Amino acid sequence: ERALLSSILLQASRVGARLFRNNTGQGWVGMEVHRTVETITLAHPRPLHAGLCVGSSDLIGWTPVTITPDMVGQTVAVFTAVEVKTGRLQATPDQARFIEAVRSAGGLAGVARSVEEAEKIIRRGVDK
Repeated sequence: ERALLSSILLQASRVGARLFRNNTGQGWVGMEVHRTVETITLAHPRPLHAGLCVGSSDLIGWTPVTITPDMVGQTVAVFTAVEVKTGRLQATPDQARFIEAVRSAGGLAGVARSVEEAEKIIRRGVDK
């Protein structure tokens, strides 16, 4: 998946989009009390949540879109989200809800299994 993510990031830049890796997960922070090669003991531990939100896509950013004359030719940044999948993996229910929420709000979002599929998601905004 890493190679596909890198290729999609490069192609997104070539067609004008700016996407960033959105790693999600949880770790722990606190005052280090003890450390070995295999463990760290923390005092006053608290969770640290990383990423945009549960279900948010692997790649997020924006695609510049030139608005029609009623907005005097301004270019706006349209939120863009690409969930990258390989093989037979499917989007989780949380990921599908996130994609639908982005689309419903006027953003560009979808699941890509190839660079070409990711470009199609982005081009929906570029070619408008």
